[in-house]
Amino acid sequence: MRLVCKNTGEAFTFRTQEELRQWKYQRYMQRYLRCIQAVDDSVGALLSWLERAGLADDTVVVYTSDQGFFLGEHGWFDKRFIYEESFQMPLLVRYPREVRPGSVCADVVSNVDFAATWLDLAGRRRPPSYMQGRSFRPLLQGCTPGDWRQLAYHRYWMHRDAVHEAYAHYGVRDRRYKLIYWYNEGFGLPGTREGGQDREWELFDCETDPLELFNVHGDPSYAEVVARLTAQLEELMEEIGDEPVHERLLRAVQRVAS
Repeated sequence: MRLVCKNTGEAFTFRTQEELRQWKYQRYMQRYLRCIQAVDDSVGALLSWLERAGLADDTVVVYTSDQGFFLGEHGWFDKRFIYEESFQMPLLVRYPREVRPGSVCADVVSNVDFAATWLDLAGRRRPPSYMQGRSFRPLLQGCTPGDWRQLAYHRYWMHRDAVHEAYAHYGVRDRRYKLIYWYNEGFGLPGTREGGQDREWELFDCETDPLELFNVHGDPSYAEVVARLTAQLEELMEEIGDEPVHERLLRAVQRVAS
C-alpha cells in the first residue's frame, strides 16, 4: 500500500497494515514530543528575558496545560480517561515573592481552582459567585488551610464519540485513592453514540498500585474507603449541580437496612 502525505508530498510504501499502524504511531508521537520541546524552549526563553529585564520577582509565571496525555500507556492515546496519565496535569508556578524555589505542594488542586487563584494574585480576594473553585494561593506559600478539600472531580460525558471511543464516566481522586463509575450512556447528547454497555465501579489504591492495574472496589478490606469516597462524590456532585447516574449511596444503604 502507498501513502502520500498531503502536507509534505512525501511518499511511503507499506507491506502490511501493521507497518502502517506502527508508522502512524511513531509519526504522531514524534510530532507531539517536538511540540512539547518547543513549549519548553519558549518558556525558558521567557524566564531568561524576565531575569534580564529585572521583572522576575514581580511576575507570576505559571506552567500548566490541559489534561495529561497517553503516549501508549494501557494501549491508549489522547486524554479523556480519568486514569493517572491523563488525569494528572503539570502545574509549576514561579513567583519569588511568595513561592519558595524548589518547594513541592502535595495538596490536591483542580483546574477549576485556577481562575480564583489568578484573581487572588491580581488583588481580587473574593471571586465572582458563579465561579467554581477556590484560590490555592495559600498552598503556594506553604500554608494549607485546615478546611482545604483534598479531592478532585472528573467527568467525561461524550460517550463513544466517533474518534476516541472513550466511554462516559465520572469519579473522584483524593491523595491516595481513586473512585470511578463507568455509566456508559450518551443520553442522546450531540457527539455521543449508543450507550447501554455494562456499568462498572472501579477503585484504585494509587499508593500501592500506581499503575492502576488492580480494581479493588469489591475487596472487603476497602469497604470503608468505598463508602467514604462514594459519599464525597455524591456531595461534590450535588454541590456543583452535576446529576449522578449511579444509585445513590443513601438509598442503597436504606434498602439493605430494610
